[in-house]
Amino acid sequence: MSAALTLAPEPDRSFAMCFTSTPRGARLARRQAAVRLDAWGIPCGTGPHDAIVLIVAELTANAVQPGHVPGRDFHLRLHAAPGGRVVRVEVTDTRTERLPRRTAVPEGVAGAE
Repeated sequence: MSAALTLAPEPDRSFAMCFTSTPRGARLARRQAAVRLDAWGIPCGTGPHDAIVLIVAELTANAVQPGHVPGRDFHLRLHAAPGGRVVRVEVTDTRTERLPRRTAVPEGVAGAE
């Protein structure tokens, strides 16, 4: 007898939100990131959680201070890959006319997946 195994789909582990370009907005972004990571199974107080939150804090502080343009917000995006071993953190201002270009990694280069 053979039975088909149906796996539940991986829950979406993405978070994106715009914040005001102020110290309060940076603090709120850091707190939101901490809460999301905990909800995704990366518990508060662990090394990975604290490291990711520190990265978010640094990037959002940079978006607020040297990168601050009055009247412009910044955007935080978090994405945890299935399994939770990789978390991508993106912080950008909301200027759409100068988005960074993504460079393609040639096949066969060390570190390419």
